[in-house]
Formats: sequence, C-alpha cells, structure tokens
Amino acid sequence: MASGALQALIFDVDGTLAETESAHLEAFNRAFAEQGMDWVWTDEMYLHLLDVSGGKERILRYWQQLDPALDAQAVQGQIDQIHACKTTIYENLVNSGRVSLRPGVLALIHEARQAGLKLAIATTTTPVNIAALLRGPLGEHWREHFAAIGDAATAPLKKPHPQVYLQVLAELDLPACQCLVIEDSSNGLRAATAAGLATLITTNRYTLHHDFGDALRVVPDLRQVTLAQLRDWQNSWRA
Repeated sequence: MASGALQALIFDVDGTLAETESAHLEAFNRAFAEQGMDWVWTDEMYLHLLDVSGGKERILRYWQQLDPALDAQAVQGQIDQIHACKTTIYENLVNSGRVSLRPGVLALIHEARQAGLKLAIATTTTPVNIAALLRGPLGEHWREHFAAIGDAATAPLKKPHPQVYLQVLAELDLPACQCLVIEDSSNGLRAATAAGLATLITTNRYTLHHDFGDALRVVPDLRQVTLAQLRDWQNSWRA
C-alpha cells in the first residue's frame, strides 16, 4: 500500500453532514424566550455569528456586542444554562424529523466502510447533538461506524484552531496524508489545513461567501462524489 494512500474520511457535522443551522437558530431563539430574554436572532445576524465556532461562544459574542463592558466570567453560568436549554430544544427538533443528512452523505459513508476506510468526526458541536443527528439514519449503534470522534467535549479550542483535527488524527493513528476532511466552512478549512489535512468543501447557504482558496475541491454537496474521485483528488493534492 502506498504511504499516502487514503485510509480515512473525517467529517465535520453542522452544515456538512446535515443542514442543521436553521434548526440551531430556531433552538437558540426558543431558548432565549424560555430563559425570559428578549433576544431574537435574525437569519442575517446568525450568518455573521457563525463566524464564531461554538454555541456558547456565539452567545458570548452577541452579549459582548450588546454590552462591550461585559464581564465574560460573571455571565458564564447563565451562558451555560441558555446553551443547555438550547441543546435540549435542538435535540427535540432533530428527533421530530426536522433535520436530515445532506444529499450523498449516507451513500459515501456506506461506500467508504465497504472499502475498509476508517470514518471519523471532528466538530465543535456537543456529543448530544451528534447522537441526535446520527441515531436516525445510522441506527442506535451509530457510534460503531466511527473509529474516532472529536467534539466540543474533547477539544475546547474551537476551529479555526486545529486541536480537534490533531486529536482525531492521534486517535486514528494515521498520518494526515492518509486522511481527507469534508467540511463546509472557512473556519473548518483553516483548522484542517493547519493540521496538514486535505479538505473537500461542501458549501451551504450559510457558507457560500467564505474563502475556500485552500480547499482540495469545492462542491455543492456529495451527490456526485465517489470514493474513487476522492482518492484521485487526494493524490493530486499530495503531488
């Protein structure tokens, strides 16, 4: 086997495995209302807040925009409470069928597993959100599909920091040249690139305006993407 032969696919979650952001936005606004707050994030506001990785971090960023003198440590407990409420609401939205995998994702996962590739997840979202999303399409034992999972619980330094990708590479016990990342955002691309990983971008309406100059390829979704193509693209990138 060639030293750089493709051995693993690493998936981001939000915006990559599924179009989740509309559900996240609804969950944030419902959580604000349940917590007795008068905040309402519009679609345009959320588009800009997505430049910040992590739900708690977005809440803090917005709060600091409202109050530049805000003491972040003083409100951390309230942020945690808002985010916990939001996570419960989001999980219920997913379980009700409001969110599904993006086109081509499930087919590529099955093709990669049949070919003997390892699969992994590298995300800034929470373990609860990952489970809620994947339990439906992959079944109760969805975790068995993935050799490694890095998330907000294991990698507190959020993208564009490469921490989560470096953790996943270590857990996979593979060099970066034998792995390929599938992402949807510039922060995700920057994190993967900093870890030495080739990255395929699948755009969505929240990330079309991002700079993807360092991407391996940029495609609208995975419908027309095969494992053979990924191998060819990765070989070209390594060359």
